[in-house]
Amino acid sequence: MPVSIPRPLPQLIGVDLGGTAIKFGRFDGSGRTVAELELPTPQPAMPGAVSMAIAAGVEQLDPDRLAPWVGIGLPGPTDRGGRVSRIAINLEGWREVPLAAWLEPRLGRRVTLANDANCALLGEAWQGAARGEANVLLLTLGTGVGGGVLIEGKLFTGPNGAAAEPGLIGVDPEGPPCRSGNRGSLEQFCSIAGLGRLSPLDPEELDRRAEAGDPEALEVWRRYGRFLGIGLSSLLYVLTPELVLLGGGLSGASRHFLPAVWAEVEQRVLAVSREGLRLEPCALGNGAGRLGAAWLALERFGPGGLG
Repeated sequence: MPVSIPRPLPQLIGVDLGGTAIKFGRFDGSGRTVAELELPTPQPAMPGAVSMAIAAGVEQLDPDRLAPWVGIGLPGPTDRGGRVSRIAINLEGWREVPLAAWLEPRLGRRVTLANDANCALLGEAWQGAARGEANVLLLTLGTGVGGGVLIEGKLFTGPNGAAAEPGLIGVDPEGPPCRSGNRGSLEQFCSIAGLGRLSPLDPEELDRRAEAGDPEALEVWRRYGRFLGIGLSSLLYVLTPELVLLGGGLSGASRHFLPAVWAEVEQRVLAVSREGLRLEPCALGNGAGRLGAAWLALERFGPGGLG
């Protein structure tokens, strides 16, 4: 969980790598946004092309080199040292990519990596809805379904950095195949593609129609919320967090599907395992990931950091 670090501090850069866009933010030591930038993710998103796009974006965002440390959030697990992207199942060719080692000599800056949902959770813990909270589960609902877990104030990543991938848990053993090798994973039902299996309309149009009271759109969101509630129920039994945060692009429509999520949770989860539970949208929206990535750079390279 983010803690106070002595000042003065240099500026920081946080990067959030997504399947369609790369979001950059430059922050001061207190987390205030100084500058921001968004670039399209190269297609196909091969590691070499993406690393070049990240390098170009960092230099464009900070031409005066005010930020010596860069944190990058990636859609998949990294090694515990924050140097290697272990795998990103929704990006082409991403297995054991030493991204930090590639970027540091090109940028002349220190670079650290982390799972993007972990970054979003740390951003929310630093400046957002998880501030002051000890036990939090965050789910990101977008191109994939990711997640991050805070236990007793500490980010849980497991012994090799690959823990807390809630989008890959099974919901339906006969469901659609997942690129992880699973079938019927939560991601196959609650990602943008999963929503597309329920309706041919894009999420923005479904949101607009539901807001206008369209019964068919509301039913789509109810079914979506039911799948999310089923998956969340399993996670609650394991983690019993006080707070569940929903982020990612689909979380903007949460007012339409949260009632269905709650209905499943109340039906499936014993009261003692959901006692005091709150289920809320992230406060920082899509900016949480790059803010949290910047925090990790500060934590790793700043005063008292790991290297």
